[in-house]
Amino acid sequence: MKELKLPLATEINLLMLIGGGEFSFGETRAIDEFLLSRMPHGNRTVAFLPTASGSAEYAAHFGKYLKTIDPAVETVNVPIYRGRDVRRQRNLDQILSAGSTYIGGGVTNHLTSTLRESPAELALRDAAAGGAVIAAIGASASSFGIWTRDMLRGGGPMPALGWLPGVVVETGFESANDAELRRLMSIPEVTIGIGIPPRTALAIHSDGSTEIIGDGTIAVVRKPA
Repeated sequence: MKELKLPLATEINLLMLIGGGEFSFGETRAIDEFLLSRMPHGNRTVAFLPTASGSAEYAAHFGKYLKTIDPAVETVNVPIYRGRDVRRQRNLDQILSAGSTYIGGGVTNHLTSTLRESPAELALRDAAAGGAVIAAIGASASSFGIWTRDMLRGGGPMPALGWLPGVVVETGFESANDAELRRLMSIPEVTIGIGIPPRTALAIHSDGSTEIIGDGTIAVVRKPA
């Protein structure tokens, strides 16, 4: 991949988009080590959002795993599962006070329909601007562009969170099968498509510059000017 610099619609310190992988098998360990190393030294709390999966146990298992990397890290489950949860002040405070927010994988529809343009997403943007590391894996990572794939109704496009204007992201990407990414690229306002395979992450810095963390190769498709 040539040097990639992305447009940003919100101020960030570091945004990590992870293509997938099982943390319990060590498939994302290099990525997670990088993530934890970039957290503020005085704030070792990870706020975990289970919105995309709806699993209350996900955070507990992930938290135990993170402690094998850094025993000082504390993981807090932020129980945002449905629309009413995005307005609860306790949930917003947990996002705003954490050194990192990690958004677990699952289904794009669950994440975008609950989080998009909500008080919780605003808190997430404020946390990012304040220096917190924001990380997302799988379907959640694919939701940071302007459109994402509808995983429940035939795979067509649906509006995403829009942190990366003009950009679409396809996670779990396989270079031999880029049909889904190219389908998203057919949307007129999309100018850049990014395919991120499992065990690989795209780290996006405050100036939009990027670097690859992990084992794989990231695909970048650009529309002609």
